[in-house]
Amino acid sequence: MVRLRVPSAAALVVAVLLGMAACTEPAPEPVRLDIATGSPTGVYYVFGQAYAAIVNRELPHVHAEALVTTASAENVRLVGEGRVQLGFTQADILPTTGNQVRAVARVYDDLLHLVVRADGPVRRLADLRGRTVSVGAPGSGTAITANRLLDVAELSGTQVKVSQLGLDASAAALSKGEIDAFFFSGGPPVKAVEQLVDAMPIRLVELGEWTEPLRLRYSEVYVSRDIPSSVYGLDPISTVADPNYLVVGENMPEDLVYELTRLLMQYRDELGVAHPAAGRLNPQSAIATAPLPLHPGAARYYQSIKP
Repeated sequence: MVRLRVPSAAALVVAVLLGMAACTEPAPEPVRLDIATGSPTGVYYVFGQAYAAIVNRELPHVHAEALVTTASAENVRLVGEGRVQLGFTQADILPTTGNQVRAVARVYDDLLHLVVRADGPVRRLADLRGRTVSVGAPGSGTAITANRLLDVAELSGTQVKVSQLGLDASAAALSKGEIDAFFFSGGPPVKAVEQLVDAMPIRLVELGEWTEPLRLRYSEVYVSRDIPSSVYGLDPISTVADPNYLVVGENMPEDLVYELTRLLMQYRDELGVAHPAAGRLNPQSAIATAPLPLHPGAARYYQSIKP
């Protein structure tokens, strides 16, 4: 009598795997989407992380990741050079011609914060004269807007002692008394400012009166917006606001940008849970990206949902 040899369980597994390998193609490499954001305690980074999670969940074979940067100006450069695929930027740093990026959406407005100690001498912009103020990190949108504001207020040059610190370093320097004030442009509430409110008495300086001078000298993108007391528990102020956009390289595939735009709009409630500023997205304002044109993929999406 001939005995049949029964293969072991391990041998069966190997055989199945070899068979599968023989009849299937190798899995394609995932499409990488790096998203240039800003400081870890800024709105861009929180928004970018939440958006990356949605993209990774909803688009097979795509891997998105939010990257820490110095924000707007660096982000536009990185996207334009093809070193990252998406980025957030303030509208005022965009030239009208000559850049290599296109808009996915106007996402929300950045509000310029001028943060000072509550017991300090700075109560209005003119009080910065002769004092030390951080205008934001080099390459950031904050630095662009803050330096323009100092210029129109005749506080540029030697009128103030300028420090170029990022958001987190600025907050730390103010708490240690190393600077008298710092600027930051972001959608409220800004986490670093919330943390300062919990750590020490601070206040925000009124800046709304400077919107029109900025518009006249530099750009019509500037508008006035309020920061109510409900945001930080501080006295309400009016300040300078600047729209900001999510941008992509002009050569990014149209179908991919269409899908990225769709996810941005369809999951805006989920993005709003991550940060209230992200929840202000809507298709009507999203298309207002002057001076930057929409990417064809984004334009096709907005056209598809028109009533």
